[in-house]
Amino acid sequence: MMRPQPIVFLALGLFGLYCIEFGVVGILPMIMQRFQVTAAQAGWLVSLFALVIAVGGPFLVLLATRWRRKRVLLVSLCVFALTSLISAYAPRFEWLLALRMVPALFHPVYFSLAMVAAATLYPPQQAARASAHAFVGTSLGMVLGIPLTTWIAAQYGYEASFLACALVNALAALGVWRYLPDAPQEKPMAYGHQLAILRKGALWLNIIAAVLVFAAMFSVYAYAAAYLEQVTGLSARQTGLILVVFGVGGVAGNLLAGRLLGMHVLRTVLLQPILLGLAYGLLYRYAGADMGWAGLAVLALFWGAAHTSGLIVTQVWLSGEAQEAPAFAIGVYIAAINLGVTVGALAGGMAIARYGMQGAIASGVLFAVLALVVIVFKAWRYRVPSLQMLGTAE
Repeated sequence: MMRPQPIVFLALGLFGLYCIEFGVVGILPMIMQRFQVTAAQAGWLVSLFALVIAVGGPFLVLLATRWRRKRVLLVSLCVFALTSLISAYAPRFEWLLALRMVPALFHPVYFSLAMVAAATLYPPQQAARASAHAFVGTSLGMVLGIPLTTWIAAQYGYEASFLACALVNALAALGVWRYLPDAPQEKPMAYGHQLAILRKGALWLNIIAAVLVFAAMFSVYAYAAAYLEQVTGLSARQTGLILVVFGVGGVAGNLLAGRLLGMHVLRTVLLQPILLGLAYGLLYRYAGADMGWAGLAVLALFWGAAHTSGLIVTQVWLSGEAQEAPAFAIGVYIAAINLGVTVGALAGGMAIARYGMQGAIASGVLFAVLALVVIVFKAWRYRVPSLQMLGTAE
């Protein structure tokens, strides 16, 4: 009998984690009705989560590197499962909001150490491929978390959506406990040595590029359901199906990007915002009420691939500039992309308020262009090994 691969359970934990972060968006109307709060108040469940990660992420990862990796991963997964279980029965909105802060604190810790653990399961020359496999869970959680939790809540009730997240993370914890090798504790890096990577100008350009790429992604994706319903005329059920197609494209795009990164990093990093901008141009031009279902599905596949590939591309791009402190670099990455999510969602909302739903498209294209400019400037200004191949993909 084939032994289950530990990478599967690391990815399952990432899926559960991102269902916790983004899945709540799908049940916001239920939360508003249950606790008698406004949409703006309910939105804090998402904003506060991202803000906690952006502010505390890198420093929490610094602390976590002092303990055995497997033990920290298990504790994090148990925290995710327990807080989801308690959240299902939170009696007041304030309690639910406070409970959201707990997994947010452990989010960057689990993400960073899971990515480092995934890399140790593969040969060094396949680092990008290892990240791509782990990112399958992340991409599934990001793109399917919203429709999945919405469907579960609609079928089985509000509490069931939280209980499902608890179950996923509990299963991930069992798998990590049973199958992930317990690597010996490495001598912890001095805090000063890890923080020293923040002195690198090249790293800050990579951070800015990551923020801009995620701002481009979430300027549009944060309003994807509303865009599809209002611009294309889809029903809520049809929108959910298109988002599932989007998710399938996202998984495929993430795996393809992992292979391309294994062949040449810079070309792949340059290509990602170009393809994202192209996807937005196609949405603007063709995603109208007269577009057939098949055509819209193909467009959603392409959009999903262009969107979700931003995960692995920005992670490899940023982490490649700080290989001397890999866990801390991923903590910085998590903070950067959550800042990008916040900036993109705010900018997209402002553009919609001023120009209508198509304003989100314009906001996304603008951020994609800015990201491309920063990437090109970095490539011109710093000719460093991180622009070369990370290893040949199989």
